[in-house]
Amino acid sequence: MNFDEIIDRRGTHSSKWDMMEKLYGLSPEDGLPMWVADMDFRPPHSVQQALEAYAAEGVFGYFGDERDYLASVCWWSETRHGWTIDPEWIFSTHGLVNGTGLCVEAFTAPGDGVVLFTPVYHAFARTIKAAGRRVVECPLIQVDGRYEMDFDAYDTLLDGSEKMVILCSPHNPGGRVWSKAELQQVADFARRHDLILVSDEIHCDITMPGHTHVPMALADEGISERLVMMTAATKTFNLAGIHTGNVIIPDPALRKRFGQLMAGLGISPNAFAQRLVPAAYAPEGAAWVDALCDYLDGNRHLFDSGINAIPGLRSMRLEGTYLAWVDFSGTGMSTQEVQRRILDEAKIAVNFGSAFGAGGETFQRFNIGTQRERVVEAVERMQRAFADLQ
Repeated sequence: MNFDEIIDRRGTHSSKWDMMEKLYGLSPEDGLPMWVADMDFRPPHSVQQALEAYAAEGVFGYFGDERDYLASVCWWSETRHGWTIDPEWIFSTHGLVNGTGLCVEAFTAPGDGVVLFTPVYHAFARTIKAAGRRVVECPLIQVDGRYEMDFDAYDTLLDGSEKMVILCSPHNPGGRVWSKAELQQVADFARRHDLILVSDEIHCDITMPGHTHVPMALADEGISERLVMMTAATKTFNLAGIHTGNVIIPDPALRKRFGQLMAGLGISPNAFAQRLVPAAYAPEGAAWVDALCDYLDGNRHLFDSGINAIPGLRSMRLEGTYLAWVDFSGTGMSTQEVQRRILDEAKIAVNFGSAFGAGGETFQRFNIGTQRERVVEAVERMQRAFADLQ
């Protein structure tokens, strides 16, 4: 597992690399893409072998029999997270943005409110609004440099028209790995306001040393009657391009509603996912993830120390994910000036914090899921771009 190996993704139809010039005006020849949340690493060798074996068959027709896929999802959940699930609970969707959209459609009606703890993954709000529902923002608060939730305040923000709450666990972009006590508070909040709770746990496998992800289903077992869990191998193993995810619903009544929507839309599993995910959710994949988390922890330390050395900048301490969340409010600069320096001087493509909702306005998100050499380069570029502050 050589995570330091430089892989040239330019000219491969990589959104992260090949769309950078169109969207940011940065050439892939000298720009650093730290925006799209995929990594620049190869997946485990077992995944490559599975893909090569499938290619060797030479016929790519409709896929039948999901048993291996479902068994691998169950095995991974049990061995990595201690959560035992029934294969009957699992729906295979075309990624978790698709899964989010299906949940919104299945469990809410046009005009209903959907609660988000902001700032949070920008695709949630986009999907909710596109479906004709309302985004209800419950802003996170910062305590000792990390995000926490303020449920006393949130209770006053709801008017009873809300039907769903979406939790990002671990949190993107703040990197929080929520504690069991915090998750229980989320469950209580959902019960108190009669909300369907959708827990997007796509980053659940990527945690830093000293932090352990707790599945919502285990944090509060009494929440199952209103709980929808979402997981995927795609973030963990850098397989986002195969567009697959798991919507896992323990409750029979919720499962029936979701299943009817899936059937009505004619959604069926992705054949490539059916081959690659079982190859990833296996002992070799588990060893690879352990090594990945150690490597990302090294990237985190390097990035944070370099960024935090620039006066006025503060990188929120990562507990999980590979997405660094940097606050520029201490510079006293306008958001436009901060972004100008990052783009024009540092030549780094980042996700602008305002896209993540209330509370994200002074932040920018940096993807450190790349080779350490590139993280070093990014830090040096940022230090040069903000040299006048030092």
